[in-house]
Amino acid sequence: MAQKATIYKVELSVSDMDRHCYGTHNLTVAKHPSETDERLILRILAFALNVRDRLEFSKGLSSDDEPDIWQKSRSGELELWVILGLPSEKIIRQSCGRANEVVIYSYGGRAAELWWEKIKNTAMRSDNLRVVNVSYQDSKEVGQLLDRSIKMQVSIEDNDVMISVGEAVVYMDLIEWRGTAD
Repeated sequence: MAQKATIYKVELSVSDMDRHCYGTHNLTVAKHPSETDERLILRILAFALNVRDRLEFSKGLSSDDEPDIWQKSRSGELELWVILGLPSEKIIRQSCGRANEVVIYSYGGRAAELWWEKIKNTAMRSDNLRVVNVSYQDSKEVGQLLDRSIKMQVSIEDNDVMISVGEAVVYMDLIEWRGTAD
């Protein structure tokens, strides 16, 4: 019998001083049976880093042709496509062809560095692609913050990210490998 997704309730407070974006979002997030705590909390972080009016979680791991997070215009056009992990060059090309803006949050330490070296040339051809790496230590540390019912605060200022859950505070080291203006 197939395992079911685990449901997490998240109260996410975002203070993004760089984009002047502030608010609290009550999210219900499904954790796919194959998804790690680290990946799930990084999905929540990616939501916070890209928060917009119509931003939403997609089917993600449950669907081969959807990102982890997306935003569609009122007319159904894909405005933002957010992927976590180390997608193939083919997926990157397809994603960049489908959406106005694509953001990849890579993680995994050395594996992410090797992936970037392999796909860097392909990535540089896409003007609408941004690639951000989460350091190995930070992704492991933030993965330990997850709970089934969580109140999470994310503060962003000068591209510095601070996550707090209860008494725990993690300062994230996000490294932009490729920006859309490169």
